[in-house]
Amino acid sequence: MLVLTEGAIEAVRQVIKGSDEPVAGLRVMVEAGGCQGMRYQLGLEAEMQPDDAVLDFGGVKVFLDPVSAPLLDGVAIDYVDNLEGAGFVFDNPGAKAQCGCGKSFAC
Repeated sequence: MLVLTEGAIEAVRQVIKGSDEPVAGLRVMVEAGGCQGMRYQLGLEAEMQPDDAVLDFGGVKVFLDPVSAPLLDGVAIDYVDNLEGAGFVFDNPGAKAQCGCGKSFAC
C-alpha cells in the first residue's frame, strides 16, 4: 500500500487549502517517461474516477488508477523542505533503479 508521511499529508492539506478550485483529493500516478522509464505524477483532482482506489490519510483522499496502484505498492511519499529545496520525495523499495532527482524509476 502507498504511504504518505505526516509531512506529505500536511503539505497536501496546504495545497488543497490554497486551491481556487474545489478539490476532492490528490491523484498519485505512474506514467511512462523520465530518465529511468517510469515517472511519478501528482495532481489535484476535482473528483475521483469510478475505477480509482481511494486511500484516506487523515482526511486527505488519495486516488490511484488501476494501472498505477500496483506500481505504487510499498512506496512512501514524504515532503522535505531543506537547503536543497522543497518538494515531494518518493521512496520506492521495489524500484530496480532510480534517477538522481527521485522522480523517475525502473521496475
